[in-house]
Amino acid sequence: MILSSLGMQLQHQIENLFAQPPREKYGDEYFAAFDALKVELNAGRVRAAEKIGDEWRVNAWVKKGILLGFRIGALQDLSINENFRFYDKSTYPLKALAINDGVRIVPGGSSIRDGCYLGRGVTCMPPMYVNAGAHVDAGTMIDSHVLVGSCAQIGKRVHLSAAAQIGGVLEPVGSLPVIIEDDVLVGGNCGIYEGTIVRQGAVIGAGVILTGSTPVYDLAKDQIYRKTAERPLEIPANAVVVPGTRPITQGRGRELGLSIYAPIIVKYRDEKTDLATQLEEALR
Repeated sequence: MILSSLGMQLQHQIENLFAQPPREKYGDEYFAAFDALKVELNAGRVRAAEKIGDEWRVNAWVKKGILLGFRIGALQDLSINENFRFYDKSTYPLKALAINDGVRIVPGGSSIRDGCYLGRGVTCMPPMYVNAGAHVDAGTMIDSHVLVGSCAQIGKRVHLSAAAQIGGVLEPVGSLPVIIEDDVLVGGNCGIYEGTIVRQGAVIGAGVILTGSTPVYDLAKDQIYRKTAERPLEIPANAVVVPGTRPITQGRGRELGLSIYAPIIVKYRDEKTDLATQLEEALR
């Protein structure tokens, strides 16, 4: 993301205002800067994280701006009517979408917070939720009961299957959010958290949980992937991941014959996998 002079000015304003101590009342300059940031987030021109070459980099100032919005917002009545009562920060109403945006939102209890980007052709099946700072690119399917957390970055033509939970990582501001690259399939009841990166074309089988503390065992390449102090957990491109277990090899756990959860890469994507995961265009 190459910022224009206006973008660089906005970054400077956000960082300066974020550094100020909290106060009882905030001046117009706070709300003007935050509103300008939301315009850029809604349009997809700024992102909480971006890919430079093959590496993902966090834009900490964007995350600071999102946190600033929570700091300056006051609790506001956002109720639809007397039967549907909602109260939230005045700085975070629902995202204003129009039919010309090309986003399909099926009726039935979904919520999309202001300050996130949804590309053309995104489909939202009820109920689902997209939080502030998220970036959901064109052609992605967000199925029922899916959470897209704060600042999560979702690529093009991704399928987030029913009940998938995509964590965000808003804090610490210097930490990468969860990254799901293009053409990934995330199966039902999956959980992807703590800044995990899922590379292009990967298939995350139903029920897989990926966290910073969970090693992933690659049977196809005889490798083990872990989060380190320098790098998040990363799932290779086109990997097919399924839930599995590994035995406890010492202590009382070994005596009792116990095993613990372990995600396993069983193969890499092939023609058979592509046929099994292909989305019907009619659904869009």
